[in-house]
Amino acid sequence: MAQHYRRCVSGDSTPLTLNDSLTALRGVGERTASVLARLGLRTAGDLLGHLPIRYETEAPEADVAEATVRTEAESTPVTRSIRGEILKVRMIPGHRPRFEALLEDATGTVRLVWFNSPWVAQKIHPGLRGIAQGRAANRRGYLEMVNPRWQPLDDGPEPAKEPGRLRPIYSASAEIASARIEVLAAELLPRASGAIVDLVPAPLLARRNLAPLAEAYRMVHRPNDLAEAERGRLRLAYDELLLLQLAMAMRRWQVRHTMHAPMLPISKEIDERARSRIHFTLTPAQSGVCAEIAEDLRKSTPMNRLLQGDVGSGKTAVAVYAMLAAVAHGHQAVLVAPTEILAKQHVATIEAMLAGSRVRIAEFTGSLKAADRAAVLAGLEAGTVDLAIGTHALLLEDVKFKSLAVAVVDEQHRFGVEQRAALRAKGLGAGMVPHTLVMTATPIPRTLALSFFGDLDVSSLRGLLPGRSAPATRVMPRARSEEVYAWVRTKIAKGEQAFIVVPAIDESERGLADVASHAAALETGALSGMRIGRLHGQLSTAERAEAMAQFRDGRLDALVATIMVEVGVDVPNATMMIVEHAEQFGLAQLHQLRGRVGRGGKPGACVYIADAPTEIASKRLDALARTSDGFEIAELDLSLRGPGEFFGSRQSGLPPLKVADLSRDFPLLLEAREDATQWIGATGDLADPADAPLRRRVLATYGDALGLSDIG
Repeated sequence: MAQHYRRCVSGDSTPLTLNDSLTALRGVGERTASVLARLGLRTAGDLLGHLPIRYETEAPEADVAEATVRTEAESTPVTRSIRGEILKVRMIPGHRPRFEALLEDATGTVRLVWFNSPWVAQKIHPGLRGIAQGRAANRRGYLEMVNPRWQPLDDGPEPAKEPGRLRPIYSASAEIASARIEVLAAELLPRASGAIVDLVPAPLLARRNLAPLAEAYRMVHRPNDLAEAERGRLRLAYDELLLLQLAMAMRRWQVRHTMHAPMLPISKEIDERARSRIHFTLTPAQSGVCAEIAEDLRKSTPMNRLLQGDVGSGKTAVAVYAMLAAVAHGHQAVLVAPTEILAKQHVATIEAMLAGSRVRIAEFTGSLKAADRAAVLAGLEAGTVDLAIGTHALLLEDVKFKSLAVAVVDEQHRFGVEQRAALRAKGLGAGMVPHTLVMTATPIPRTLALSFFGDLDVSSLRGLLPGRSAPATRVMPRARSEEVYAWVRTKIAKGEQAFIVVPAIDESERGLADVASHAAALETGALSGMRIGRLHGQLSTAERAEAMAQFRDGRLDALVATIMVEVGVDVPNATMMIVEHAEQFGLAQLHQLRGRVGRGGKPGACVYIADAPTEIASKRLDALARTSDGFEIAELDLSLRGPGEFFGSRQSGLPPLKVADLSRDFPLLLEAREDATQWIGATGDLADPADAPLRRRVLATYGDALGLSDIG
């Protein structure tokens, strides 16, 4: 209750440091401290940073008649307080037993309902006076509150009516309620405000119209209104983004000014020889990106470029162009892929592309036999291997190159910054690192590119290669899945093949389709007589390779698989992609999946079988049916799901943003980026003694992830 809240915030006024234990707060003993610790709250600083997840409007106390009128007029739920006398009560048994009480004042009655709360019946009885507080709604002619808080009133003088306020709601637990955390935060604020050090200069705050830090914390924990709460959030979000952008700016400067790479000028002859190895004429978009890469490679400043392109835009050809520049100058190149399936496919594609050339190619994955592994390791170290293609195994310590000049990382979102650093460490030594090209077929929204890949230059390939077309896409309800598989059967009869993707490997408690059960059901039902394979991550490497080989060679008609076929799998005769329970997958994943079909000249088709459980899920699926532009889909996916879910298994290696919302704070991100770039200036570091605390904060937060600890 508001009165209880005010009473509890008064107490000890002894100043606290941000490292002080929460046991310094009133009423926090060892038991409460351990409960708070399970929420990650151990110190005053932890509690200060435990921000409300939302706010509820707590209206001023009113009588029943006024509350009824206001509830009808309000478009959003409001917490109301009403005092009166309990007129009657009753217990209603059933599957969800409930206790009802009728609270009466001079203007009318309000029904109070508690579910699964038998203790209420022991405390509330006719004739008792008290104050009920909770979300109010008009139901069947009655004003009703469900599970309201109840404050009994003693026989003495009744407390004055409380004014309204905005109540913060905190992430809590069954052991400690949001209201209790609210009381603790309210006591903490005045006691810890003196310990809050604002690292952003006042002139910059004034220029950006941002609140001082201590006041921002007050605004988010105890706002007077929603506008004030948002102003406080914006300041805290700015600090988060500024810290990230300072780290990115320092990293960019470090790569450009403290590291060196072999200069690989691409002459007209090298350019013509490289292009002649690619089996088609490069598109204008590809030629443009190759020109950007050529400009990077001619310098001793290491290339640090992100190449993003939609499915079928021709990124592999651009990567080969960059790697051939290294080989032409007598150096080595490497291509690292996230899975063995994709690595093997790159080997097949690039070997075919470079057939007849003097380029010596080696495959290196975790499943190599010991003798083969030793031979490749020796070849890399001796320089008798020009181009290595493989998986994360290439990042291991015992992998040494004689002269690594270009490193390509495919499907960047599957790797973290640490993996990129491991590749750089395999350069020529003495500050010499390879030029790095990282690629992704999941176009990255600009906000994420600036946030998680802000140390990279970005190139984009838009559009498809000649002869490639986007697959026709349909969304079908589960009730019509028999029609879908009847259509699949007719296409298989014509010699075509189908991917069938399911969300689970094993039988799911949620009733989701799994590989084994779904494949078995198809073999005895809709696709009986057809050759159906299975592919998932629990199979051995050899079993996965065999399943893919059988499918690619046409020995299987359909392949039931998990999401592991999302990237890079190339089966020219596969024209159908069926995705079961499509609502379970991310929008970018679904777009990637449909890019697996229609790669061999025949038109492709994709069917998402789904019963969208929410409006957001429905919007995502509708968007896929409407557009095949991966860049547009990526922006929509970010806006609907947020950055935390955008990449799925992405390992950025960076701490998550807790306050900033990249889907709505883009202008703030641009401001933080501009301010960070100006702040580090020409030194590439926060070298001013006055900036020492900020520098320590940047290094503590991002130093390990970005390799910044050796700056300065």
